[in-house]
Amino acid sequence: MEETIRTLGRALLVLHAPFDDIVGIDNAARIFEAARHPKSFLSLDGADHLLRDVVDAGSVIATWSARYIVDLGLDALEPPAVDPGVVVNIGREKYRTDVRAAVHALVADEPPEVGDGGLGPGPYDFLLSALGTCTAITLRMYADHKGWDLQGVQVHLQHDKIQARDCVDWETEDGQLDQIEREIELTGDLDPTQRARLLEIADRCPVHRTLHAEVRVRTRLREKTRKEGRGVPS
Repeated sequence: MEETIRTLGRALLVLHAPFDDIVGIDNAARIFEAARHPKSFLSLDGADHLLRDVVDAGSVIATWSARYIVDLGLDALEPPAVDPGVVVNIGREKYRTDVRAAVHALVADEPPEVGDGGLGPGPYDFLLSALGTCTAITLRMYADHKGWDLQGVQVHLQHDKIQARDCVDWETEDGQLDQIEREIELTGDLDPTQRARLLEIADRCPVHRTLHAEVRVRTRLREKTRKEGRGVPS
């Protein structure tokens, strides 16, 4: 690696933990000596090999690298174009699924009892997350608009399949129905009238309305372009 490091042509920051009992200081020294300037060496005081006791390493790296990002003009680059909406990709790795929502990367999976999974939330977890986050944001916006002392919102959700005949407020009695239990905790100096109003507003959040509305899903095959290649387009 010495020749590669010597001809790297990039600014290099070498970090070493003095209490690292896996990689000695001589390894860091050889890397630092092989590199050409600009280069820097940082000793992470009190850290071990896994950096379990270091809380400021990230900020140090960010501060050090900022000047080189500006010098390269990377801060002025346009962000990469992304497809609107959500892009989901699954390969051959059991049920692990990569999800991209705008510039955000997420992972979905089935629980371990279904296979070698458990690497991320399941599909219904994402559904409940959508309802929960929309509920919390809607209540936050409404309370801010009213000037109410809403300090926090915690939404607890659970999805179940129930027999239609066991649900008295549904017209049909055949088959199973999807039921979502939602409990909302409100923190703040709120009177009973304000709490009751916020409970009403929760049912007006956009995702809640979508779940109760007639939803049409239009599905078609999409031809993969050469630019997209395999996997999630980048």
